[in-house]
Amino acid sequence: MPFVQPILPADAPEKVAQVYDRIREVLQITEIPEVFQYIATVPAFLHDFFMNFRKFVLTEGKLSEKRKLLIAFAVAGQAGSRRWMDYLETFAAQKGITREEIQEALAIGATNSMYNVLFKFRDISGTDVFNGMSVGLRAHTFQSTSLDDHTVELINLSLSDINGCKPCTAAHVEKARQQGLADEAIYEGIQCAATMIAGTQFLRSIDAA
Repeated sequence: MPFVQPILPADAPEKVAQVYDRIREVLQITEIPEVFQYIATVPAFLHDFFMNFRKFVLTEGKLSEKRKLLIAFAVAGQAGSRRWMDYLETFAAQKGITREEIQEALAIGATNSMYNVLFKFRDISGTDVFNGMSVGLRAHTFQSTSLDDHTVELINLSLSDINGCKPCTAAHVEKARQQGLADEAIYEGIQCAATMIAGTQFLRSIDAA
């Protein structure tokens, strides 16, 4: 049995019920999505998370809603959270995101993580000997999808940060700037990814059940 059990709307205490009402109002829905019912086991976290999710994933700012959602898909895929993948897909069509683009975001994220493992190893190995060796890993995926360069770079940057690869993160910040992305836009992408990490991490015990 999963360690975390959902809080059904009919059983919601007052603080949770208030957030549920806000979710219905903001998302213009009648049924509370399952992901929020699980998060509601800690009312303060539900409130914080939904506010962050609304602002940094669903609302256009320096980045478009489509770019933010594709970052969110990549993070959910990295976390292996099928529940979040399914829920994010409910927004895809209205934001003009195709199934192919979702798959491409996942593939870019996976390719980036492959590179993170290698370059993080070089960084923390305690020797420079590996720096002179060929990377040897094919990565044509970065240049061979329908996603625009900014979206690809934001996915790469977000997952490099999540994976703790310092040289990768620094390199992707520099490349994003060279592409013309403002620092505020870069930071907003990280805020989106950070929000999704909170959501996927909390549900990890459920997804593993």
